[in-house]
Amino acid sequence: MTYLDYAATTPVDKRVLESMLPYFSEHFGNANSLYQVGRDAYHALEAARETIASGIGAARPSEIIFTSGGTEADNAAFVSVLKRIAPDGGHLITSAYEHPGILNLVISLGKQGYDITLVQPREDGLIHADDLAKAMREDTKIVSIMHGNNEIGTVNDVKTLAEIAHSRGALFHTDAVQSLGKVPFNVQDLGVDMASFSAHKIYGPKGVGALYLRRGISFDSFLKGGGQEGRRRSGTQNVAGAIGFAKALELCLEEMDAEALRLSVLRNHIVNRVTSALENTQATVSGDMLLPGIASLLINGVEGESMLLQLDNQGYAISTGSACSSGSLDPSHVLLAVGVKKEIAHGSLRVSLGRFTTEEDVDGFVDALIPIVEKLRAMSPVYQRYFGKESS
Repeated sequence: MTYLDYAATTPVDKRVLESMLPYFSEHFGNANSLYQVGRDAYHALEAARETIASGIGAARPSEIIFTSGGTEADNAAFVSVLKRIAPDGGHLITSAYEHPGILNLVISLGKQGYDITLVQPREDGLIHADDLAKAMREDTKIVSIMHGNNEIGTVNDVKTLAEIAHSRGALFHTDAVQSLGKVPFNVQDLGVDMASFSAHKIYGPKGVGALYLRRGISFDSFLKGGGQEGRRRSGTQNVAGAIGFAKALELCLEEMDAEALRLSVLRNHIVNRVTSALENTQATVSGDMLLPGIASLLINGVEGESMLLQLDNQGYAISTGSACSSGSLDPSHVLLAVGVKKEIAHGSLRVSLGRFTTEEDVDGFVDALIPIVEKLRAMSPVYQRYFGKESS
């Protein structure tokens, strides 16, 4: 198999696994126990917290709350803060192309008495400052705009967006699950109040993430219990997972500049080859504000699921959209939000590259894709009607 779906998840790096293994057996203690094996686990957990805090530019390690992943961090950022600052309602803003961990949560809060506004991205795949400013209200409590989009790869100007939110007295949260370790991200430089992260997107283990919560923000414990994580997230901590997360981030930051350049070259190579070889095919978005490893392609006249299954038969793992919604036959909400027509959105592919992707991998993928598309188009009466030679 050639794996080209790194935006869905990544394999655990062997160096990350090696850092975790002792905490499954030799140092297996509960980090809240007072005896030696517990103290050893506690110190390792806090060292991991310090590494992650430093890696994202947090002012202090206590601003990091370990979670089960990005979705829990997203939910905690809204629910736990709103319980303190606006329990009876208020105005919430997010974008129309957020990850479901935010989008579905905010929509559900709208059914519980909160007013919600979904800011639309423009055709360039970005949330523009003017559009956010127009959506702000005096009673806006939280604004959440993702840093890097998980499907089309655009990177928003979060610093400017956060300044707009703060100018009207609102808190600003960003989902940084896709961008952490791939492009520069510093919570203090960007001025965000809250940010969500997940280890499995950066060659760490599944089931562990983190919420950055700026000191001073009121927060009601999301999970009730023994009071772990400074009484903010109860439950026995996943020590091995936290250590793996910290090691994964450390490695990504060390290699980020070189890896970003390498993946950008490979991504552009895919886009150029596919769009040159296949008519009526284009990149969903273009420009400089892109994550280095995500190529989003629109291939007219072909169903994305058909391409995915035939590529799978040839040993290539890709996606037609984000992993959290790829089981659905509905067109991608991200593509619809940026103005892609429904019938074209059905023909989308997301190819996402990572640490172990080679030039041979991407060339093999394109070599496999071209005849698949040509075959499917030849079988499609709709494509032949609107794009075939007889239509001209």
